[in-house]
Amino acid sequence: MFRGVWRSIEWLIVALMTAMMVLVFVNVVLRYGFSSGLRSGIELSRLGFVWIVMLGASLCLKDGEHLAVSEVFDRLPGPVRSIIARLLWVVILGGSVMLMMGCWKQTLANWHNISPLTGLPSGLFYLAGVVAGALMSMTSLMGLLRPGPGRAPGEPAGEGPSQAVDEATPSSNGEHRS
Repeated sequence: MFRGVWRSIEWLIVALMTAMMVLVFVNVVLRYGFSSGLRSGIELSRLGFVWIVMLGASLCLKDGEHLAVSEVFDRLPGPVRSIIARLLWVVILGGSVMLMMGCWKQTLANWHNISPLTGLPSGLFYLAGVVAGALMSMTSLMGLLRPGPGRAPGEPAGEGPSQAVDEATPSSNGEHRS
């Protein structure tokens, strides 16, 4: 079930990126070629960019692709690493919940501010933070409640969809990675 949700988020990001590129390209051609342009193109591209960033941050947290400096963490004994990994997930959960709650308040505060160019509520910008905060909260809860030794947010997940893709990809010498 969750795999389908994450896959649909990936496709949504692809669709938003494609729409942004088309909007910007058409706007540039219209502006420099015909001295006109799409009035709402810039604002729609900005809205798409906000959603791409927030959804992409959620995907990166799930895949453990955020920047992590782990030199000290890797040298710690296993039980200490497990405790620290759980504490890291608690901190991420707290930050994600704060992001979700703050963006929810801003969404409500700005929902009735309608953009004159697009006719869309300004609260849609903040709604991206609500969705990303909820996704990150779910991811951090799963990381926190995962049975066995704790895995820090930046550590590879082991057996998962991204690991299976990496193993199926041939290396530069033609052999499969394992």
